[in-house]
This record gives sequence, C-alpha cells and structure tokens, in this order.
Amino acid sequence: MNDMLAQGRERAVSTTMWSTMRITGYRSLTTIHRWGRPVGDVNGVVASGVTEVPIVLVETDGGLTGVGLGAHADIERVFPALDGQDPRAVTALYDRMLAFVFKSGHHGGTFGTIGALDMALWDLKAKMAGEPLWQTLGASDRFVPGYASGLEYALDDDELVGLYERWAERGYTGAKVKGGLDINRDVKRLAAVRDVLRVNSDQPAIMYDVNESWGRHQAVRLARRVEEQVDLTWIEEPVRRWDVAGHRAVVSGVQAAVATGENLTGLEQYRQLLDADAVGVVQAGSVWGITHFLRVSVLALGRDLPVSPVAYDTNPVAHAAAAVPNHLVTEVQDLEAPVGLAVDQEFTDGGILLGRSPGLGIEVDEALIAAQRESGAWSTPAGPHVRPADAGLRLAPRRP
Repeated sequence: MNDMLAQGRERAVSTTMWSTMRITGYRSLTTIHRWGRPVGDVNGVVASGVTEVPIVLVETDGGLTGVGLGAHADIERVFPALDGQDPRAVTALYDRMLAFVFKSGHHGGTFGTIGALDMALWDLKAKMAGEPLWQTLGASDRFVPGYASGLEYALDDDELVGLYERWAERGYTGAKVKGGLDINRDVKRLAAVRDVLRVNSDQPAIMYDVNESWGRHQAVRLARRVEEQVDLTWIEEPVRRWDVAGHRAVVSGVQAAVATGENLTGLEQYRQLLDADAVGVVQAGSVWGITHFLRVSVLALGRDLPVSPVAYDTNPVAHAAAAVPNHLVTEVQDLEAPVGLAVDQEFTDGGILLGRSPGLGIEVDEALIAAQRESGAWSTPAGPHVRPADAGLRLAPRRP
C-alpha cells in the first residue's frame, strides 16, 4: 500500500512539473541514410545510395525535446503557430498550424513541415506521459505487421534476390517491387521476389508499384498483362495521383486491389477517390505526420477500407498504425537506421516490434551526425513527366 501511495505522489509531481511546459524554439539538423545500394523507382534513381534525412528538434522550457523527421523547409512560416504553446495539445496545434498558413497555402512543402512538427509534438506528448507513443495513442499490441520494400528499381536480378532474402530471414511474407517501364522485366522481378518469400508462406503477398508512370489509356491493359503471370495483392499508383477516372478504370478492370494516397496532402484530396470507389487500399505518406495518418485512417474506416502507411526513415508512423483498427500492413524500406539515430524497434516475424522507450523511441547523436556529414538528395531530373518519344512502344510491345 505504501508503494502504491508513493507511486501516486510521483505521478502527481510529474503532472505538476509538466503543467506549465511551453514550446520555446526549434533546431534543424540533417543526417544521411546510407542504403548500401542504389535506391529509387521509375521517377529516378539515387545511384550513390546516400540520401538526406532532415530532423527537427522542438524545444521546451521543461527540458524535454521532441524529435520530428522529414523535410521542413517552410518552418519559419509555420513555427510561430507553436511558439509558447503547450505541446500536449497536439491535435489542436495541428489545426492551428493549418489555420496559420491557410490563406497562403498549406500543401506541398508546407504540409511536410507541418507533418515534421506534428511528429515532434507527438513525441513530446508521449515523453511527458513517460510511455511509448503507441501506448499514448491507445494501442495494446506493439507489433505492427509489415512488408518489405527495397526501392530496388536499379538492382540487377541477383542483387534483387539477395536484398529480399534479408527480409525473408526476418520472417516477412510480403514485398513490393518497383516497375512501370518494362512489363517483361517487371514480371520476372515480381516472380523472383515471390519465390524468395515462399520460404515463409505458400502465398506471399506481392505488391507492384509503378509510381504513376502509366496513363489511363494503357493502365488496365498493362496491369492485366502482369496479372496473367503473377498473382498481385495490390497495384500501387497505376496512374497520376489526381486521376480519379483513371483509378476507377483500373479498379474495375483488374483483380488486384488498387493502392494510392501517399502523395495526397489533406483529407480533401482523398474525397473524390473515395466517392468514386476508386481505391481499395488507402495509403498515407509518413512524411505528412502522425495526425494526418490518424485522420486518413478514420476517413478510410468510414468506408470500410484498410489503410497502409508508406515508409519513412525509422518508421515513426508505425506507432500510429498500431493504434488504428483498419491498419493492413506498414511498408518497411530498410533494416538500418540513418547515421546518428538509434531507434527502439526490431524487425522480426514479418513486421516491426516497437520498443518501450518514451515517445518515438528515437535517440539523436548530434556529435556523430556532425562528424559524418555527407551530402545526399532524393531529387532527380528523370520521371514519368520526361518520356522518350518511343516510351509507349518500349513499355509493352504487343504480342504477335
């Protein structure tokens, strides 16, 4: 009984200590992720395998610091909405940030900035509660089902198999393969990855991501060509993100589910796709933050649709995925963390086992980041908007 009373007093002191905490500032860092291989998709490849990872640290007058990941180039315009506020009011502060930039625009880089700050606020809120974020959000199980996704477009066949064997060793039963410009190559690669994962399942889940490289006029024909040879769980972003009629045509014309949504910013951009029954797996980009994912999940739940977060370094949105009832599976892109980030999670049994450290479970080693700074960028000049004149012919030569 005395122990229980002591614990109660400790909780009371903790509550009092945090009752006046305010946001006082932020700091920006940039580390790198060394993939150890070229990474990319039909839109372009980073041959060096080194990409940048922006970090924003939200500071408080109570000594706690929140960690957020993702590009935040518009932070000088957005941060005044948070300055001096209580970090525990996360959802209210999310709307406050949106309102703060409403008249001047909140999509694109601004929405990404809001997402990075939102992530840091959720990290703070859970740290103040002394518990991991998955627990703060109401999850009871810290295991999150995942699928492997190596951004492997530039790898040759042997490298592809070797890459996915690493995930097979961790119990993964599903994987995503990039493609879009050479159907025959894509089928061969999809089948190879399927065969690798058969060590864990007789029927691995195989996802096919063409990253918006097809037009509406060709998407159904090409998808059917692939489905004749490989059983697909879903086909991802078959047409441009805004093409509702195109998505609807693919939904009606193929057997696999259609997955899309990672590049949509704000619930209003999902509305037409959902109203047209043009999506089967609702995706959300992790770079848009925790609150965005939670709201997209509720929107999808209202249509009895599953939701799946697209990966980002350290898998921070997995904490939210653990807490929503319609989560299907989370993308996992690498088994290593960026330089200077220690993450309390494991990749096992075909998913992510989240740790018990407070907040997101991310520790930042600023000295190591400073010592090992390299340049790395995702931007490449290629992509489906830059097509050679014979792209349509090379894409899917007709059978004789």
